[in-house]
Amino acid sequence: MEAALVSAAAGALKPVLGKLAALLGDEYKRFRRVRKEIGFLTRELAAMEAFLLKKSMEEEDPDIQDKVWMNEVRELSYDIEDSLDDFMVHARDKSAKPGFMKKIKNLLDKTKDRRQIAKAIEELKKQVIEASERHKRYVTGESISKVNNLTIDPRALAIFEDVTNLVGIDGPKNELIRLFTQEIICESRQQQTKLISIVGFGGLGKTTLASQVYKELREQYDCHAFVSVSRNPDIVKVLGMILSQVSCRDYSITEDIPHLITRISNFLANKRYIIVVDDIWNVKIWDVIKFAFPLNGYDCRIITTTRVNNVAQSCRSSFNGHIYNMGYLSMVHSKQLFYKRLFNSENCPSNLEEVSGSILEKCAGLPLAIIAISGLLANKEKTMDQWRQVEYSIGRGMERNSSIEGMMKIITLSYFDLPHDLKTCLLYLSIYPEDYIIGKEMLIRRWIAEGFIQRKHGYTLYEAGEMCFNELINRSLIQPDFTEQYYDEVSGCRVHDTILDFIVSKSIEDNFVTIIGLSGVNPRPQDKVRRLSLQNNGEIPVGLISSAVRSLNIFGRDVKIPSLSEFKHMRVLCFEDYIPIVDHHLVGIGHLLHLKLLRLNKVEITKVPEEIKKLRYLETLDIICVRANDPSVPATISLDGRLVHFNATGCIIPNEIEGMEALQVANIHVTNQSTNFYLRLGDLTNLRKLSLYAYEAERGMACSIRKLVKANLRSLDILLDGEPDNLVEELNLPGECSLQELSLGGGRISKVPRWMGSLVNLQKLSIDISSISKEDVEILGGLPDLRYIRVSSDGRPADHIKAAMGIMIAVHPNHPILEWSVWDERCWTSVIFEKNVMF
Repeated sequence: MEAALVSAAAGALKPVLGKLAALLGDEYKRFRRVRKEIGFLTRELAAMEAFLLKKSMEEEDPDIQDKVWMNEVRELSYDIEDSLDDFMVHARDKSAKPGFMKKIKNLLDKTKDRRQIAKAIEELKKQVIEASERHKRYVTGESISKVNNLTIDPRALAIFEDVTNLVGIDGPKNELIRLFTQEIICESRQQQTKLISIVGFGGLGKTTLASQVYKELREQYDCHAFVSVSRNPDIVKVLGMILSQVSCRDYSITEDIPHLITRISNFLANKRYIIVVDDIWNVKIWDVIKFAFPLNGYDCRIITTTRVNNVAQSCRSSFNGHIYNMGYLSMVHSKQLFYKRLFNSENCPSNLEEVSGSILEKCAGLPLAIIAISGLLANKEKTMDQWRQVEYSIGRGMERNSSIEGMMKIITLSYFDLPHDLKTCLLYLSIYPEDYIIGKEMLIRRWIAEGFIQRKHGYTLYEAGEMCFNELINRSLIQPDFTEQYYDEVSGCRVHDTILDFIVSKSIEDNFVTIIGLSGVNPRPQDKVRRLSLQNNGEIPVGLISSAVRSLNIFGRDVKIPSLSEFKHMRVLCFEDYIPIVDHHLVGIGHLLHLKLLRLNKVEITKVPEEIKKLRYLETLDIICVRANDPSVPATISLDGRLVHFNATGCIIPNEIEGMEALQVANIHVTNQSTNFYLRLGDLTNLRKLSLYAYEAERGMACSIRKLVKANLRSLDILLDGEPDNLVEELNLPGECSLQELSLGGGRISKVPRWMGSLVNLQKLSIDISSISKEDVEILGGLPDLRYIRVSSDGRPADHIKAAMGIMIAVHPNHPILEWSVWDERCWTSVIFEKNVMF
């Protein structure tokens, strides 16, 4: 049976209704004596769900009685689902017992089960009646907004990708560059390091301005870095990011603060650098970070951003720099930003000019407010009546001294306009720390495991989740992140601080997420915790009811990791970003019988627990191990065939991959695998995306890959440390296949194979090649649907490769828009060719 939707509005009521219906089915027919009670529960809970959904669509807070009752029903729904899940796991385990001799015992167990379920249903009925009697105002019906966009609206991306032309940033950017280039008069002529501190409250665009100046100037310097600090920083992590970026190396940070400062300072001692330190909240934090930046006599640049004036003063005095006060957008620039998002031009339809002006007046020149309200209006009909309703909903215009309150009103309005599923997906982002880069793929996997995504006809669950992600970007409630953008895809997102403040407040109010370790946020001891986010140096306080936790998310190196034995109803378990967990932290993981997603990201464990073989409902297993000994993943994982997403980076995977027939995404490093492994790999015909990393091509590898491509593989990424030519020739992939993305890396191929020219559905290609010839370009020129390509070649300079690309366009003059990314010894550069363009 398809899992029903869990939501922030109605809790687990919908899944509960589905599971009550299952108890009336054939699988549980021995419990028919409680059919009447189950029918009563179903009717009452359905009425409650309708009421909760309707109330959740109202823009104003419900009265206090309604709010108390709504929270009570949501909590009750989770408790009921946990009870039903425990029973169903128990009943299924007993029904699976083999052997004729156990029939009598099974019969006695079933008799006991009938008594237990009857008693449990009676108790649930009693709780529901009590809740119902405390609230007699059931109202049916609901109003749900529709999600209109299945893909990301290019206009939504444009306000983040091309901010220079949209938010009036040219003037401020040029002013900061001018301040950087003018002479600074100081006592020491040797000091050449210059600093500018950008100050202003949230939503004015400080980070955007700093980013634009950084992008304009960074190529002029030997090294560069851009890091965010935020309110509750992990200083070790911040310094580690600076060291990684300036040195272009990825470090597993295990050092203390003084050692990191010394390493950064020594590295920068004889270099010209530009560094942005974004979102500093505290003078004490700056007083630590600043020692990493040496006064080395070279021409260096530092940019800081902050909301706090005394922090800006401290930054300026540290390097005898400047303070730049961030201003509001003018009405001219406000209109540019607003119109470009909504109409893809700088002009507004005449019938909407007046109401647009009124709405922009209320936004008071705040870019975040304009972006948020335009994201809301993008989902409305472009009529005077619809827009007037939005204008009236905003309320009075935002005063200059109360801009934050006014902006929160706009964000609240945008939130209440969301459908229920999007509300839930947005609130879930409150588990992440401030300024965190959230990977799209794992976020969608989390949503699915939590039960937030409902399958849509003709789409997989992941594709349905991707629609929700795209819609949140289209509504400008999350910002696309382009840090690791792959071709034209948005690989992740960020949540603006102001929007994060709102969703954290809302999540805590509804007991949707509990956050520990966030300054100013204190969990309520009387509440049962459903989703737990441990951050910074957080520790679960004594008295907090954590036995009902469904999701545990751990961020930060100093978090005190709780025992897993406390969480028998957990669905999601995620350790993030170099958390120093050791083997004993995972003891008892096999008892998490309901676990659907396990993520161990950049951990240093010595072994992957054998107990994960017991996790029958596991759908996503994501392990990135950074220890040198490469721990082994247990054999025969997910025997029930539920595993959909499997990533095992830095681990040794088993030869036995039976029971993984449902696998759709696999990212695996293969080491000394047997021939049988590759034969079985070819049987995983549900795979849609395969990333395969190996030291060299093994016998059977090409045959299995070809079988997967014929089945329905959409994306293939092969990375070989050894010579790839033999594998590439042996692959000989069929032209009439569904392959859309192909990456061949590691060792360089000597030439483009002829079979590659027959891949008629290929859209994205990445290859490492010794040298590129005219014949290679002509083969690629025959690909009718190719849009993006990345070429790395040692044999030709970048200009020669670009000229060869021009030949390709000439070969195929009706080619769609095509982007070439070329490696030229220093960095990737991109060239975009339009139709009919020739060199």
